[in-house]
Amino acid sequence: MRPITLSLLIALFIAPAPLSAANCGNTSAGFEAWKKDFAKQARRSGVRKTGLKALAQTQYATRTISADRNQKSFKYSLEKFMQVRGANAIVSQGRKRKAANPQFYAALERQYGVPAGILIAIHGMETGFGRFMGDSQVVSAITTLAYDCRRSDFFIPHAIGALKLVDQGAITMATKGAKHGELGHTQFLPGNAMTYGVDANGDGRVDFYNLTDALASTANFLRQKGWKPGRGYQTGQPNFAVIQQWNAASVYQKAIAIMASRIDG
Repeated sequence: MRPITLSLLIALFIAPAPLSAANCGNTSAGFEAWKKDFAKQARRSGVRKTGLKALAQTQYATRTISADRNQKSFKYSLEKFMQVRGANAIVSQGRKRKAANPQFYAALERQYGVPAGILIAIHGMETGFGRFMGDSQVVSAITTLAYDCRRSDFFIPHAIGALKLVDQGAITMATKGAKHGELGHTQFLPGNAMTYGVDANGDGRVDFYNLTDALASTANFLRQKGWKPGRGYQTGQPNFAVIQQWNAASVYQKAIAIMASRIDG
């Protein structure tokens, strides 16, 4: 075998490594180049012309990255978390909302098996019952997170979902949501919106900014994730594992279960 020469060793070390289809980044510097690569992946995943045009128009969302790095409330104790997030007010208002429209929540429970308290607690926790559904441009926010190295693999399917929602006309580049790209009354991530969205009011489109569609979609998500009608949902009970699939933070999960039981009495 011919010995490896110094020049060959140098060539091996300086030869450019093959690039992946879409390399992540931790600053805005590579975002535009990444989008061009990601467009190929999106096209292969079924995103069409309107969605690809939206991708080209996205801008690096600095506020989204800042929020992603500073999610302090999830580090609180359960007691502190519930205090900061206004659990008592959510329960009080939630009981009033249930009493004002019992047939609506009963119909959702008949169809999906999810009790009113769970849906109301999520609605109150996520957006204060629709009072604030976010001020970030959804497509740019979720695309930025798909590019960002911290959780790229998690957010890429949701970015593709957002582009498909644009294709469908369900959202546009002007649609505003939370800083992580969540949509509507209960803050659906776009990939989940594509999979679990329900047109509950029968107008021919799934609209997460419409309360009926949003709560039916939330109930559908929970049922599809394994919710067992009539079973408990506190820590250690069968349905608590389903709440865990809605949000990964343990204090959030426990808070939802506690508030829901108080709302349902």
